Amino acid sequence: MHFQLNEEQRALGDMVQRFLSKEYAFEARRKILRSPDGWSREIWAKLGEMGLLALQVPEEHGGMAPATVETLVTLGAMGRALVVEPYLSSAILGTAIVRGLGSPAQREAILPAMATGERIAVPAHGEAGARFDLSRVATTARKGGAGFVLDGHKAVVLHAPAADLLLVTARTSGAPDAEAGLSVFAVPAGTPGVTLVPYPTIDGMRGADVLLAGVQVPADALLGPEGGAFPALSAAQDLGVAALCAEAVGVLQATLDATTEYTRTRKQFGVPIARFQALQHRMADMLMNVEQARSMSYLAAMHAASEDVRERRRTVSAAKVTVGQACRYVGQQAVQLHGGMGVTDELSVSHCFKRLMAIELTLGDTEHHLERFIRESK
Repeated sequence: MHFQLNEEQRALGDMVQRFLSKEYAFEARRKILRSPDGWSREIWAKLGEMGLLALQVPEEHGGMAPATVETLVTLGAMGRALVVEPYLSSAILGTAIVRGLGSPAQREAILPAMATGERIAVPAHGEAGARFDLSRVATTARKGGAGFVLDGHKAVVLHAPAADLLLVTARTSGAPDAEAGLSVFAVPAGTPGVTLVPYPTIDGMRGADVLLAGVQVPADALLGPEGGAFPALSAAQDLGVAALCAEAVGVLQATLDATTEYTRTRKQFGVPIARFQALQHRMADMLMNVEQARSMSYLAAMHAASEDVRERRRTVSAAKVTVGQACRYVGQQAVQLHGGMGVTDELSVSHCFKRLMAIELTLGDTEHHLERFIRESK
């Protein structure tokens, strides 16, 4: 496949990179991580002003969707800067779910505010024991009063503490692992009965367990057909995986660059360690892994919105496997080549390593996607 950015896409990438280089330097990022919220509302607002939060919002609601390549370019730049704002959770996954399931009135009420950064909506889907199985949901929604009553426990909901709106997946019918019977509800974060147990994740993000105890929501909180949300959830997740692969390439490149620079300046026996042939071979292997991940991220981006569901799943999973393997290999090699310094908070490579490890486990780990690739290839 021949892949080449056009002039406008290159200009977008340069703009995002310049902005992040100025506003999101390493020390600025460390300051953001130490803040009470763990992310910057000022940066988020500026991303909205630049139109970067609207890439997956339909044109009729002030966006640019599908903007496949533009999303890839943006996530790559954010990966290099290790951005911790809820871009993947809200601007990609949350937006895709509302876009795919919402009624015209719901999309009009939610998406324009998400495009400008005034509203953050994140999916609350994963549960303990699900092991990346998208259809395994034990949280229930039963009809009660003038709407629905939700009960359940969502685990590791990324950026839930920052969210204005939780897109809660609940089962309205069917077995706990059935695709049929899943519904999505737009639940304001402050709704009575919603309890967040927040915590930082290993890569500096903020997440939370979301407890739902008798949460009463009106009938119009339901997004899409009752019990028929799985196809839209699956499509949103595949788009999210493709976006995550693009972000990973940015982190991988930053990791490789930092390691190359370090080996050129670190000396042993009076010479830079970059001159040692054994280390040159290891860095060459790191480069090969980065370039393979880059190629597969392009392929995933091109198929992320495909109407051929089987081909979409197969391609996205193949990309996640390749990227996941690269994350593990490049991260480990970078830390080893840096020696003890590689795990200190003062060096960017330690932050890259943590993010790479988190990416490998996010939205399905390597083993999960390898199994899905095999299943979809039969």
